[in-house]
Amino acid sequence: MRFFLDISFRGACYHGWQRQPGDMSVQQRLEEAMCAVLKASVAVTGAGRTDTGVNARCMPAHFDWPVEETVTAERLEGLRKALNAICRPDIVVNSIRRVADDAHARFDATRRTYRYFVHTEPDPFVYPLSWQAPRGLDFGRMNEAARHLLGRQDFTSLSKLHTDVKTNICNVATAEWRPMDADGKRWYFEISADRFLRNMVRATVGTLVDVGRGKYAPEHVKEVLAAMDRCAAGTSMPAHALFLWDVAYPYEWR
Repeated sequence: MRFFLDISFRGACYHGWQRQPGDMSVQQRLEEAMCAVLKASVAVTGAGRTDTGVNARCMPAHFDWPVEETVTAERLEGLRKALNAICRPDIVVNSIRRVADDAHARFDATRRTYRYFVHTEPDPFVYPLSWQAPRGLDFGRMNEAARHLLGRQDFTSLSKLHTDVKTNICNVATAEWRPMDADGKRWYFEISADRFLRNMVRATVGTLVDVGRGKYAPEHVKEVLAAMDRCAAGTSMPAHALFLWDVAYPYEWR
């Protein structure tokens, strides 16, 4: 029997989602908790990999129940509470749902959405999960530039070098800066696509910030993509302000 987990986590204390030799990851922490509760080895497969320090509002993951037994709603709720008791406060399991035995958290995902949070004035309450932008950053120019990201394109210039993917083609459906308050002191950049490359979102935000600072015109993004060269793009932004925000599937999973 296969089940989907809806997981939220703060990434500051973890070396990304995926298991890393010698370093604690979200996947390892969760699998160890599952083993402690179910008294059996359990592999948890996430919707994708997040880098060190990156957060997730919604990280879907699947696992197979390790023994033959009737799994009731009460049993699932008991498992959820037990996992949260072990993994808190940085990792929370929001729900557990039975899915088809061939459902796959990574390969079945049709859209992934990330948000990158920024604030323009010093704020002691938001800085751990938001990047403090320089004053005068032009969000209008950055939105002009972001429009050049839309569609099916080669994002080699915005990918980490020497990765093991077969293609750097992604289909971006949404790329937009949006205000969070009336006075424009807090913003987030939302980007949705069918898939993302390693470090793609943070490199994208860094490239847009260069435009917002007046270093380049909005059309610079087109030139960056055409170059297919990571050196043409902006810096990789800090991880603490990035969230995996949502993941869509062609079926109900939570």
